[in-house]
Amino acid sequence: MKRVGCVLLALAPLATAAVFLLGPDPEADRVPGESGPSSSAAADGAAESGRDGGPDDADRETEERIAKMPAGLAAPGKKELALQLAASADNSTLEWRTLYGYIEDLQDGRGYTAGIAGFCTGTHDLLGLVERYSEAHPDNGLAAYLPALREVDGSDSLEGLEGFPEAWEAEAEVPAFRKAQERERDERYFDPAVRMAKIDGLGTLGQFVYYDAMLLHGPGKGADSFYGIRAAALEKAETKAAGGDERAYLEAFLDARRAVIREGKRFQRDTSRVDSAQRVFLRNGNLSLSTPLTWEIYGERFHLPG
Repeated sequence: MKRVGCVLLALAPLATAAVFLLGPDPEADRVPGESGPSSSAAADGAAESGRDGGPDDADRETEERIAKMPAGLAAPGKKELALQLAASADNSTLEWRTLYGYIEDLQDGRGYTAGIAGFCTGTHDLLGLVERYSEAHPDNGLAAYLPALREVDGSDSLEGLEGFPEAWEAEAEVPAFRKAQERERDERYFDPAVRMAKIDGLGTLGQFVYYDAMLLHGPGKGADSFYGIRAAALEKAETKAAGGDERAYLEAFLDARRAVIREGKRFQRDTSRVDSAQRVFLRNGNLSLSTPLTWEIYGERFHLPG
């Protein structure tokens, strides 16, 4: 059973999920590290080049710097581990590939929650997924619901979605739709989170901390979204890229995230995914997120051998 709802995205409807790679929050002038590097990264790039680094120069230098970094969480084995950890928190399982056909109304104000990343009918990401999928596969079993999905986007309404759960479950048996879910997850959440973590100088554990936060809280700049949580952490500690201590910064980030969860405006108030999982890894000094790993989520114990 899905334990948490999907993210609440403050976004106007857009046709593709790639918007998050170009600018996750259209209400902001710039999201650090997405439409361009953070101010500290840009300043570092300009100093390294010995000249005034305009946006193009700074972006290029940032990309070059990221390209030279270890794969970290993007390495296949580590990514698989990240997806297992996230699935344990969201669905009480390590078998994330069993979730393509998952769909449920959690009565959390977001409509239906579905699929491997908890896409929701009320928060635009499910609509974006179906729109992109329908462009490539117009005769799919979900395309007929697009008008209704556009109507309910941004609300908890299920009007016009009679039969949608059954259609989703059926479409989830199609390999192309499974690939579409994976692409949507990666382009909306995984890739931007890992990129931002690398810009901030974080290792594999820090990259997962960012991914899990991006997945649950959404890539917006509000106080209870990913970039708002990051901003709160930056008030307490500097990132490693800015000369700070990596562990101290991650403690500050987890503190900020815990406070948002405890406030309970959008999510269940259980903070075990922070307290008895990520913070345990951090305090054990496991910045490389190496196995074996043992953690608890909602009172359930999980273990991955080395």
